Amino acid sequence: MLVRSDARLADLTTLGVGGPVDRLVEVTTAADLVSAVAEADAAGRPLFVLGGGSNVVAPDAGWSGDVVAVRTRGVERRGDALEVQAGEPWDDLVALSVAEQLAGMEALSGIPGSTGATPVQNVGAYGQEVSQTITEVRVYDRTERAERVLDAADCAFGYRDSRLKREPGRFVVLTVTFALDPGPLSRPVGYAELAKRLGVELGGRAPLADVRAAVLELRRGKGMVVDPADPDTRSAGSFFTNPVVPAEQAVPGCPSWPAGDGRVKLSAAWLVQSSGFGRGTRAGRVGTSSRHSLALTTEPGATAEELMAFADRVVAAVRERFGVTLVPEPQRL
Repeated sequence: MLVRSDARLADLTTLGVGGPVDRLVEVTTAADLVSAVAEADAAGRPLFVLGGGSNVVAPDAGWSGDVVAVRTRGVERRGDALEVQAGEPWDDLVALSVAEQLAGMEALSGIPGSTGATPVQNVGAYGQEVSQTITEVRVYDRTERAERVLDAADCAFGYRDSRLKREPGRFVVLTVTFALDPGPLSRPVGYAELAKRLGVELGGRAPLADVRAAVLELRRGKGMVVDPADPDTRSAGSFFTNPVVPAEQAVPGCPSWPAGDGRVKLSAAWLVQSSGFGRGTRAGRVGTSSRHSLALTTEPGATAEELMAFADRVVAAVRERFGVTLVPEPQRL
């Protein structure tokens, strides 16, 4: 366990905004993670548990308490299941699953951040979500001050949502267990753009390595694979979730997909672009990515205040034009 007092949140997050941290506690084992959290709670210090920093808008004023940086590593295979430490980089895990010929997370290639964050947000892309493979999440429950195991039902997954997200700060993820499918072929491809790139029918299968390569190519084309040399990747990925509305409130011309219970999921990217915030729209040091209108990017020296003011402008414009309220995806401290 390493404790520092010279860290800044801007250096720990992909958006590159945020002020100084009183105490940065870096932990490399699950036991140290529990100890660091319990110690902060016992002392009454404000606490934030940070993974890869890819889904966080950190405050310009910094954090007057403890930031526990999860640097735990390790993957244990049990048959066709993988038990993964929370700090394991997500894309490294996806690459491992492909190399081991285990299907179920190949379409989630290239997503930044740590494995422990994936069940919180129910991370998804290109037709896959982690909830399709997660069997259990081992957590430290700060309310009960004890470790617990949550199964998939306990996690109550939804679209970019879970119980862990709805009870913010309560559960600290220690490990995540995934049940995958053995074999060289992917799960059925459930996203039209990916199917087209692979040359298969929607619902068809393709070699795992081909799916991973195609997804990485698609994501790079949208500036969605973190690259220090690429300014479009100074982002949190998609900044807004696709809104889910009753079918009768669908927006004419906006791409949509069935969402069950008489609802449809609208394309947030289309709504943003059609409200005057197309690719490359800038306001000072923040704006939309030059390659994807749904990603908000920052330039060196940008502040969280600037970023959120721009995001608020986008939300207001979409609401005024289409009567739909966009919800930011990154966690705002």
